[in-house]
Amino acid sequence: MSGMKSFAAAIVIQARAETVWALLTDSARYPQWNSTVERVEGRIAAGEKLSVYTKASPARAFPLRVTEFAPPERMTWTGGMPLGLFTGTRRYMLAPISAGQVEFIMHEEFGGLLAPLISRSIPDLQPMFETFAADLKRCAEGVA
Repeated sequence: MSGMKSFAAAIVIQARAETVWALLTDSARYPQWNSTVERVEGRIAAGEKLSVYTKASPARAFPLRVTEFAPPERMTWTGGMPLGLFTGTRRYMLAPISAGQVEFIMHEEFGGLLAPLISRSIPDLQPMFETFAADLKRCAEGVA
């Protein structure tokens, strides 16, 4: 399907999945380690609503819902417009490689009827994704 825009980043982190998961799910601490996020309001847990403020547009809240929550392996944040006209689905995945090593994968896909139209106005999020992954690695390995 053309018009579908997606971004992904993956990085190997020298830490246990639980350590990385703790960072990803502590909304209050996001600004401390993540240079792409201004702040996250709400509780990161199954079915909860979140408001994410990014450094790129700190005055604008992105309302999201935690639609999948499977600690310490994966979670999904979903946002967008009503009636499924436009949706953004961001998945966070942790895949253990060895005892103290995990691969972190973040993937976001945009869909819905208006996606081809709106996708044109979505900036290139790839650099932000790479930074998010690098920040997570630095912090998790610093904690480990």
